[in-house]
Amino acid sequence: MLYETIYRKLDRLGAIAAIQSGKDYDKSHIGEPFMDLNMDVLERRADVIALSHYFQRNGDLCADPDMEIRIYPERNMAEALTFQQAIPPIYREVYPAPGKVVPQLKRELNDFLNLWLNNCIRQGHRFTGAA
Repeated sequence: MLYETIYRKLDRLGAIAAIQSGKDYDKSHIGEPFMDLNMDVLERRADVIALSHYFQRNGDLCADPDMEIRIYPERNMAEALTFQQAIPPIYREVYPAPGKVVPQLKRELNDFLNLWLNNCIRQGHRFTGAA
């Protein structure tokens, strides 16, 4: 199932270990030409993190992309919640309101997250908080 695959890839990147270590922020830096991969713990009690790449344009940091992800450690699953990028400006939410879900967007964002994590793994990203 896709949600278990996403969880395993997050684990392979060291994100799960970094979260379990109590870190609220971690970064994977592998150097040019690749952008750093950033991880922020947004809601520790709800196991929500943000993964992001940023580039600089005219002195401003621009998300490319920035995704919120909920992790379900007891089920070894994770799912995309949001996607945003700076140029062109895009913001999408899978759950736009309590009790509401956008099924097609949920599929699209999780498919994208799965591919993005593949790329991050292939590029050699690994969070420093990982053992």
